[in-house]
Amino acid sequence: KIVDYSEGFPFTKFYLNGKLNIIDSCLENKLDKNSNKVFLYWENESGDYQSLTYKEIFNKVNKLAYSFKKVGIKRGDRIGIYLPMIPELAISFFALIKIGAIVVPLFSGFSYQAINKRLKDCEAKFLITTDITIRKGKLIPMIEIANKAIENLDDIKLILLRRGNKVPNNYKYIDFNELIESPEELIESEEMDSQDEFMIIYTSGTTGKPKGAVHIHSGFPIKSAKDMFFGFDIKDSDLMYWLTDFGWMMGPWELLGISLLGASTLLYEGSILYPSPDRILQLIDKYKITVLGVSPTLIRMLMSLDDPFFNNYQLNSLRILGSTGEPWDENSWLYFFEKFGKKKLPIINYSGGTEVSGGLLYCHILNGIKPCSFSGPPPGIDADVFDKKGLPIRNKVGELVVKKPWVGMTKSFWKNKQRYLQTYWNTYENVWKHGDLALIDNDGYWYIYGRSDDVINIAGKRIGPAEIENIINEHPDIVESACIGIPDKIKGETLLIFAVPVKLYSSMDKLKKDLIDKVKKQLGKAFAPKDIIFVKSLPKTRNAKIMRRLIKSVYLKKEPGDISSLENPESLDHIKEVI
Repeated sequence: KIVDYSEGFPFTKFYLNGKLNIIDSCLENKLDKNSNKVFLYWENESGDYQSLTYKEIFNKVNKLAYSFKKVGIKRGDRIGIYLPMIPELAISFFALIKIGAIVVPLFSGFSYQAINKRLKDCEAKFLITTDITIRKGKLIPMIEIANKAIENLDDIKLILLRRGNKVPNNYKYIDFNELIESPEELIESEEMDSQDEFMIIYTSGTTGKPKGAVHIHSGFPIKSAKDMFFGFDIKDSDLMYWLTDFGWMMGPWELLGISLLGASTLLYEGSILYPSPDRILQLIDKYKITVLGVSPTLIRMLMSLDDPFFNNYQLNSLRILGSTGEPWDENSWLYFFEKFGKKKLPIINYSGGTEVSGGLLYCHILNGIKPCSFSGPPPGIDADVFDKKGLPIRNKVGELVVKKPWVGMTKSFWKNKQRYLQTYWNTYENVWKHGDLALIDNDGYWYIYGRSDDVINIAGKRIGPAEIENIINEHPDIVESACIGIPDKIKGETLLIFAVPVKLYSSMDKLKKDLIDKVKKQLGKAFAPKDIIFVKSLPKTRNAKIMRRLIKSVYLKKEPGDISSLENPESLDHIKEVI
């Protein structure tokens, strides 16, 4: 049976009673055609590099899967992966899926508290990690963080990939290097039901308790490959590099989608701006990347630098540009289009989420594209924009919704169906409310204006922060900004802006006045900011999402909730200093 609604829309099942293991389609079924084709390239900040063909990675996956079984990993066990973007990450990911285990991706920049919280919630049996990683020229002792994370978790075991550093004698672990070099013994992939889980990805919650989105063999992988095929035109001749971390859904999305389509991918370990901001350009020319995925934040960071460094690179291999993570402003979109795309490559804007398995909106490569826009929903997604009454609206900002279930929709939150229903299905009957503000213009183009829980209500006038931030970010002296609404006795809320300038001076009064006047001119006096506070940086996740709720919590002196996914927690300390 293709689709079963018997338990209601929120718990729709697809491909009822189907049997598969998605890894067979990713690797084993590719060997006849792609045996000697490189599946994975890897490089780090130091210039070390490696490549693995489909045949080589299949052999390593098979060995590791065999060894994982030997050390006691069983079907249905939850296994954390706390690794940087290295080949062993992909091998571990595939090997665990092959034996029917459930992968729990963890950000390589997580604190030990964040790891502990997630492993405890899903009752994980093993944690796979490494001794060190490198970021911005510094060695980060991941083993120390991992070991501290499992101190009070008695039933969990550590699997450690040693990369040359000495490990303290009191650390107990299973040696990853020995597991992956075990004698080769071909094992059959575990036969799974189409509804069986293969991954739990945690997303940050406002309450301090992360949400574990549960994904199944016949869901997330199919959705990722479908979106890549129709949205990014991925062919088996393509090499994709998406700036991501495995702890963000775009990491598993890239590995699964690329392997299912028989293409190639690049993993990069470290900061893409280190040791110099042209590192990403070096990688494009060196590996002949054809599909490049970034966040608007990265582009804004490059815009604040002098741009002659582009003259040293060809970038001729690129044919598709992609972006996700946050809304664009027009200046940075045009910069990406002109500098990377040479005014001829399409920018495939992509927006969805962890619980979605990919995109609810993207750009179709055969359609025209307006700056910052989406062409519409991918195949299989019945998206719309609703007003508060649940009626479709056009040329007005409303709630992004999906009116029918789709392949790839999360099965639920791990052991928390009620929170899943409350989060997505509690506003409109049998309609998924995604939590994003969106608009469909008169020409049929779609736009995202940020999270609806970030909406600012000034004297009954509702506005999304992205609309204001776009105006601020257009100023040549501003790198980026974040807007929040704070309580006001008369208006209900008033607008406060935190902005990162190109340079901080002893007096910022003139720039502040210019920016306030700019907002008033474009939006009207009702939206004049109460103040603009200049800061060194904004709190962001590793995938470059600006965390406005954390800024608001700090400003209002409230508990910030879950901050474990932050790339730069020190930014909150600086905000405390300047407010």
